[in-house]
Amino acid sequence: MKFNIDYAVKSCSKNNDRVCGDTTRHVETDDMDIYVLSDGIGSGVRANILSTVTTTLFSTMLQTGSSVDDCITEISRMLAMDASNRIAYSTFVLLTISRNGRAKLTEYDSPKTLFYRDGKLLDVNYTCREVAGMKIREYNFVVHVNDCFVLMSDGVTHAGMPDVYPFGWGRTRVAEYVSQLIQNNGNVCMRIATAVIGQCREIYRQVPGDDATAMVVSVGKDQRLNILTGPPSRDELDEQFIHDFIGQSGLHVIAGGTSACIASRVLNRQLKVSLDYMDPDIPPVAQMEGIDLVIEGILTLNRTLKFLLRYNQGEHNRVFYKELDSKDGAARLAKMIIEQCVSVSLFVGKTVNTAYQPKELPLELGIRMQLVARIAHECRKMGKRVEVKYY
Repeated sequence: MKFNIDYAVKSCSKNNDRVCGDTTRHVETDDMDIYVLSDGIGSGVRANILSTVTTTLFSTMLQTGSSVDDCITEISRMLAMDASNRIAYSTFVLLTISRNGRAKLTEYDSPKTLFYRDGKLLDVNYTCREVAGMKIREYNFVVHVNDCFVLMSDGVTHAGMPDVYPFGWGRTRVAEYVSQLIQNNGNVCMRIATAVIGQCREIYRQVPGDDATAMVVSVGKDQRLNILTGPPSRDELDEQFIHDFIGQSGLHVIAGGTSACIASRVLNRQLKVSLDYMDPDIPPVAQMEGIDLVIEGILTLNRTLKFLLRYNQGEHNRVFYKELDSKDGAARLAKMIIEQCVSVSLFVGKTVNTAYQPKELPLELGIRMQLVARIAHECRKMGKRVEVKYY
């Protein structure tokens, strides 16, 4: 099965404490991906220590070949996992997805995970059993492309105030909220996690009554984004430049007027230029058959880079996503990079545009080259696979 797994985590702390009592951990091995969320009893540093012990034990032991039951037994021994005595106690949700698509979910004293397939909430069968005195829920299933899982601590489902959800937000309402998010934007992990925790904050009136964490895991296609920019260093490279680019599978973006004209000539496809400005500071997009996006070069790439920088700096909020959903070329390219691809291939012509850069300056000082290098760097920080080819 050819798929890619993405995940994102967002949390808020009780009373906006600097330390959250919930912790998460993701570990990737040769055989599987491991996702763990744990909620320690109470809040603050003590709760964080308890939950950290739980997530660390699971991830470490599973990597060395231990079974889930072995992990639970060891955690029970170390933490005296008895909810009645409340001495050392933490809940957990453990999701493992193997390379062949088989998955296992184990829950202890936590809200039931939300399962979505193609945007629809699923009711997945589970079994209940006891391990080391702990009653767990266990699910076994095979993942599909377009599956999405929302793992939560009870600070999410319990969110409420006396006049707003006095008995808590509840799993059913959370599920409806996430369903709407997926319907509007697809299985975009960071958007979902950000929105869920943002809604918790609003319900709590910005002073959370408990630690709350959402860990979102989605299964998607192994999508490639191909970006072509700048004319090649020699005219005789034009055909190879364009055919190498168009021959790759995935999404295709051309950044630069000269680049687009070369592609139009080599491919014998009409270039349709628009005069509609979505943003007065960003040149309008153009259209070409078989190309997903045609944009201006330097100005648009520079604005795209700013989106990537903001994202990597943690600016995951409604204002950012509203701008990311804009229809101008920079926002559309940034959205492709952030939310729609796993790998990025950059096809870069080495001719310096003298409109932006004196031709006598060295290649490495060229503005386009700097932009390409910085965009590639920010993509790698997101975990994207990046390849750059120069012509």
